[in-house]
Amino acid sequence: MKENRETLHKTLKPHWVWALALGSAIGWGAFVQPTTWMESAGPLGVIIGFFIGALLMLLIAVSFGFLIKSFPVSGGGFAYAYISLGRTHAFISGWFLTLGYICIVALNASAFALMIKFIFPRVIENIPLYQIAGWDVYLTEIIVATLLLVLFGIANFRGSSLSGSIQFIFCVIMIGAIFVLLLFVGIQPSAGLQNIAPLFPSDTTPIAAIISIVAIAPWAYVGFDNVPQTAEEFNFPAKKAFSLIVFAILAAATLYSIMIIVTSMVRPWEGVVEEGHIWGTGYIIQELLGPLGMAILAVALAMGIFTGLNGFIISSSRLMLSMARANILPSSFGRLHPKYNTPYVGIIFAVVVSMVAPWFGREALLWVVDMSSIGVTIAYLYTCYAGFSLFRMKKDHTFNEKRHILAPGKKVLAFLGMVASVVFLALLLVPGSPAFLGLESRISLAVWIVLGLIFYLIKRKDLNSLSDKEMNYRILGKEEIEIEKERE
Repeated sequence: MKENRETLHKTLKPHWVWALALGSAIGWGAFVQPTTWMESAGPLGVIIGFFIGALLMLLIAVSFGFLIKSFPVSGGGFAYAYISLGRTHAFISGWFLTLGYICIVALNASAFALMIKFIFPRVIENIPLYQIAGWDVYLTEIIVATLLLVLFGIANFRGSSLSGSIQFIFCVIMIGAIFVLLLFVGIQPSAGLQNIAPLFPSDTTPIAAIISIVAIAPWAYVGFDNVPQTAEEFNFPAKKAFSLIVFAILAAATLYSIMIIVTSMVRPWEGVVEEGHIWGTGYIIQELLGPLGMAILAVALAMGIFTGLNGFIISSSRLMLSMARANILPSSFGRLHPKYNTPYVGIIFAVVVSMVAPWFGREALLWVVDMSSIGVTIAYLYTCYAGFSLFRMKKDHTFNEKRHILAPGKKVLAFLGMVASVVFLALLLVPGSPAFLGLESRISLAVWIVLGLIFYLIKRKDLNSLSDKEMNYRILGKEEIEIEKERE
């Protein structure tokens, strides 16, 4: 039995894992979306919304931290759904997470092409092919996105040490560029805090404005759940993962806020919004600081894109490795490269599927990415439920020494994490919500659910062919589901 489960090498250092969480959370949106966010919530509304979202993510992170420590294996939300609710729910969680991760890889690649298109339009706007949903698709744009995917695929193929170290380097460069921008904008005579007013948009209430930002928290902080996907590769005690996640979430909230402050300090933000630039932050930074300011912003954006690409290629391949161990995906996804010890089939699959996306245009891809926020939130809900089911308020007749831990405080936090996850789902799915999915995203969601149902019916026999002990071993690395004891 044990020969069926190859294991990853423990090569990831703590600061690499922190960079994986932070860099995956701070993607292209922090540098492209500030004017869009301010249009919805105003500068202060965006900042408050992001910090409230961070606090809600910290509630969810409590369950992640405990589960990573007790089950340091690849799989994340897929493995945790299996622990608490069994195989079918594990399939549901894994199905949605796979789509979410690969879509974010594809979106980051297309975002890099969009950045090049803004800075060097003559380079990208060559060889027009067709138009999809109002978006012109150029062959040059597709080539740029494809080459970027190939480069990061090769980096991931060659080992987690390489991908982990470059993730940290990219993060350091990104943070440095953000603070340099803050300094350069702050010393300009025409810029300053006086331009930040009004703090909220005039056409909505402050509470509604803040809620519209809180609703996108699963998307804004999605990178922190890359940490459990790499738990099998930690070269440090898994109990440190929780503090790394907390530090990454708070750092992400701070960096998002700094970019809002930088953008709104340049000149009154309402005027920038009314002008409707394709990249409002890029336009006004270039206007104020010239080519040097644009170059610094481009470096920050490129690093944000690179860390997102790298992080989600890592996570999607580890997730598919875990699903292959459980007989959901073909066994080839569970094989590790004989030299580099990486799940190379999953890496190749994620890169190749992402290469298809640029051919459909950015607008069509955004529909799928918006829908994939549902999948990430579902994984959050499963994780918090897993923590809730393992924590106990008291030792009663249902208490099992191997599977339960007396931790009333953590049980309450896990319950609050479940509530936060349900609220996020409601904001995305309830009509009238400020984050309600558009029609195209809802259609994409329905299609993915139908495909998942068909795939589940096809794979159900394979999924149920293993005994409980063998399934436990394949997913968790041990035949019994046992948690590590700790003090409350």
